[in-house]
Amino acid sequence: MSAAQVNIAAVRNYLTTLQDRIVAELERLDGKAFRREQWQKGPQDPLGGSGDSRILEEGNLLERGGVSFSHVHGAKLPPSATAARPELAGRGFEAMGVSLVLHPRNPYVPTVHMNVRCFIATAEGRDPVWWFGGGMDLTPYYGFDEDCRHFHHCCKTALQSFGADRHARYKKWCDEYFYLKHRKEPRGIGGIFFDDLSEPDFDTCFGLLQSVGNQFLPAYAPIVERRRDIAYGERERDFQAYRRGRYVEFNLVFDRGTLFGLQSGGRTEAILMSMPPIVKWRYDWHPEPGSAEAVLYEQYLQARDWV
Repeated sequence: MSAAQVNIAAVRNYLTTLQDRIVAELERLDGKAFRREQWQKGPQDPLGGSGDSRILEEGNLLERGGVSFSHVHGAKLPPSATAARPELAGRGFEAMGVSLVLHPRNPYVPTVHMNVRCFIATAEGRDPVWWFGGGMDLTPYYGFDEDCRHFHHCCKTALQSFGADRHARYKKWCDEYFYLKHRKEPRGIGGIFFDDLSEPDFDTCFGLLQSVGNQFLPAYAPIVERRRDIAYGERERDFQAYRRGRYVEFNLVFDRGTLFGLQSGGRTEAILMSMPPIVKWRYDWHPEPGSAEAVLYEQYLQARDWV
């Protein structure tokens, strides 16, 4: 496929518009505005390109939330991007995407992650190799069946026009990807995850990416509205901080996006804005049997078919 057929301008326009839409709705839900930082890589940086980081800290709803757009390029794909495709090692690249992580203040409102991205690997005298990736997943601290079913239903809706088996495959991929091997537990209740998407053609793959991005707000906003006013105390906040530690562990040890950003010389503040503001670790801690905290482990941190 020629570079002209890879419609980079259309992808970029969709991603920046998606970022604007999501930020506008989150500002409505929170009541406070996101700080905006537009950045540009300099000539001395190993990575070229620009981005737009939106961050909200100490909000009414969000204790910390980031919605970032980046469009970067480099002379050589980093190891995290070629681990599954070693034949692309040594190629130059162009990458763009929107990534968000939201850490609400209320422990009854789950943390959420969403990412949609496009990669193009280039080499002199050869056709560009492109692919899409992304997904979304939910990380509750106190589980509600209604919320889990709703989130997974929206994930399934995003994929229903792209093949009968697509949702089952991407849900399984998500369950397997967002898994802390050293803890032998999932990060949350999953969602959907996909990568290296390049078949059958550019337009179909781009359409799937858009469908996933467009389902994020319908998947998450109703859960926020249902749970944001539930009363909580020090116990719930303490458990939230403990479980956030799992989030940090996954992002720093396993997450391909974080590794790509750091290995490629990306902007550190933008890469690590997914980190929660308050986190705790305890030595060999276990929830009290029969407690609400134990229910999270017994009923929700298990791979389940929610829809």
